[in-house]
Amino acid sequence: MASLRDQLGGLVYSTESGQHCPDCGEAKGQCRCDELSEAERLATLDGVVRIRRETKGRKGKGVTTIRGVPLTSAELKVLAKRLKQRCGTGGAIKEGVIEIQGDHREVLRQALEAEGYKVKLSGG
Repeated sequence: MASLRDQLGGLVYSTESGQHCPDCGEAKGQCRCDELSEAERLATLDGVVRIRRETKGRKGKGVTTIRGVPLTSAELKVLAKRLKQRCGTGGAIKEGVIEIQGDHREVLRQALEAEGYKVKLSGG
């Protein structure tokens, strides 16, 4: 763990290059932290898309979550939009997980299998 002095001692802004990334210290235009974290997330996936229904932390409201889709964040947004339109509900993307409001496991399974993904229903 870095000391507080090391954490607060980095360059934040320069008149020559503008803002700097707090993680790597490079200028925002040359920072590759987002690309590296995206590549790392994609490398950890096993190729199986998991669909489950969750209610925990949502005051009893059911949400269908889709994990393990091997797409970049931009492609994930496009896929989420198509799936939300297919179900006729809202949703969101949080940390690489697509959340669709309501219980739409079967509809989502059919839609993802039609696009060529290996789908597994998980959870209760």
